[in-house]
Amino acid sequence: MALTRARKTEQVEKLAAELAGSTTAIVGTFAKLTVSQDFALRTVVRNAGAKYRVVKNKLAARAAQGTKVEEALQGLKGVSSVAYTSGDPVALAKALSEWVKENAEFTFKLAIVDGKVLSVKEIQQLATMPGREEIYAKLLFLMNAPAQRLVTVMNAVGRDVAVVLHQAVEQKKFVEAVAS
Repeated sequence: MALTRARKTEQVEKLAAELAGSTTAIVGTFAKLTVSQDFALRTVVRNAGAKYRVVKNKLAARAAQGTKVEEALQGLKGVSSVAYTSGDPVALAKALSEWVKENAEFTFKLAIVDGKVLSVKEIQQLATMPGREEIYAKLLFLMNAPAQRLVTVMNAVGRDVAVVLHQAVEQKKFVEAVAS
């Protein structure tokens, strides 16, 4: 069924509004996806905090004009779909990469992250990186470690004095000094 000009305009405006806040887009192509596979793919993308659309190439190019993902959606050929997010690009890449391992019908074309176009190989590398939360946790650990060491060293003096005093009491060193 052919799309009317009004319907195409409506689709372009809706996609443009969604892409306006996106910093990451992963473009792929699919062949012979079943309905259940498509549903599973959309669920995986949604769980990664992203959105997924099957797009007409020219409409996607128009919708992406003036956005951070514009370069990825220009000049697409063949059947295309796009997963996009303004959140964690690593989470989206990991989710799609895991899904693609089990579903060869879907393949990556390219991606764009914060204005930088990535090849298929770079998408796979992005998927192996630690996620945003994991990086924050490691950074906080590294920032906290020197403070922990300082407190441990400061406590060591008091702890060592307490140990020496305890050993002296056990050996009854203070009783002899008081008796004399």
